[in-house]
Amino acid sequence: MSDAPKPTPSAESSRRDFLSASSAAVAGAALASSIASRAYAAGDDVIKVGLIGCGGRGTGAAEQALNADKNVKLVAMGDTFSDRLEGSLSNLKKCSAGSKVDVAPDKKFVGFDCYKQVIDSGVDVVLLASPPHFRPAHLKYAVEKGKHVFAEKPVAVDGPGVRSVLATCEEAKKKNLSIVSGLCWRYHNPKRETIARCQDGAIGDILIMQCTYNSGPLWMHPRKPDWSDMEWQVRNWTYFTWLAGDLITEQHIHSIDKAAWVMKDTYPVKATGTGGRQVRTGKEYGHIYDHFSTVFEFANGAKCFSNCRQMAGCDNDITDHFYGTKGRCDVFKHQIIGENAWKYSGKDNNMYQTEHDELFASIRAGKPINNGDYMAKSSLMAIMGRMSAYTGKTITWDMALNSKEDLSPPKYEWCSIETPPVPMPGQTKFL
Repeated sequence: MSDAPKPTPSAESSRRDFLSASSAAVAGAALASSIASRAYAAGDDVIKVGLIGCGGRGTGAAEQALNADKNVKLVAMGDTFSDRLEGSLSNLKKCSAGSKVDVAPDKKFVGFDCYKQVIDSGVDVVLLASPPHFRPAHLKYAVEKGKHVFAEKPVAVDGPGVRSVLATCEEAKKKNLSIVSGLCWRYHNPKRETIARCQDGAIGDILIMQCTYNSGPLWMHPRKPDWSDMEWQVRNWTYFTWLAGDLITEQHIHSIDKAAWVMKDTYPVKATGTGGRQVRTGKEYGHIYDHFSTVFEFANGAKCFSNCRQMAGCDNDITDHFYGTKGRCDVFKHQIIGENAWKYSGKDNNMYQTEHDELFASIRAGKPINNGDYMAKSSLMAIMGRMSAYTGKTITWDMALNSKEDLSPPKYEWCSIETPPVPMPGQTKFL
């Protein structure tokens, strides 16, 4: 269960306080802003949710959203593929909160533009769980329309996407909108306390971070004869950089984000990385790498040694270790060894549920959460590591942020689209 505080004032006083605060924050803003300031503090108004991206993570996020508040309904769904939408809808109706699923036939939207239809369907909150490439456009439209957002990680796959997300999240602040990130470890109570102690100096000045995400392979959908290139790529989005950002961005971002988190959300000035495609060499795996090794260097001289791989038959290792002048921290054991020895003894929590508990509590209380800065910058940190490995060059933070490399396809249609060549260090150019 979440430790997020629940609003306790009377219905009328809570409603008045929230409306007053919201009016001050959004005075003179566009109509979309007034939508966001609708009073929810009483807990009696139904919060209507729309899901965009109906894969496994999107379905899970929808169930968690439905369990996060007593008066919430899922009323609209959108996905690129109808079979994914229908499968998700069927599963959600069977879940513990299935009675809160109220998606009418005319609120099921399919295609590349489904996000606009979901957002325009009368929802208050949108859950963004499509492949990461689409996140900047989906987030921008949601905020333009005055919606609160849960955004899965990562939130971009290239520099232009990160810049778009940063700008959008600034607009969300002006409109009093909540944006909660899918970087779920930041909502895990044991890690919250562990990281906080490190930030407070329990291990002294942090010198080295070792972040590892060595795991097994992911799913893959064999290509069917009637699939266009575009459909094959979108259905197997994890294997294409334009859709997922490669495994360092799509998966290893969890580890990378913890390194930035313990450094109080300061980010590295440069990255030097290597990587390659050693095991997943078949064309069915697109063109991404299957391993990366990156050294991130911070302005104060601290370094993060980052490693990730996705290979079958190998030992898995998903751990994070921080080393300082007074000791060290084993993040997953929630333990500090050294002068200030400590081990977490409190309660565990379901971090996925807590993300949504705190999102909906923030809406009811009229106290927006905005995770936009760290969710965008941690995405960029992962992207700069990928850029370094792909090019064989050291990439600075400013280079990555200001990169002109836009991975978007020429058009969003079920058409022929080439698989890019496997990046070759020393040959692939930084843009």
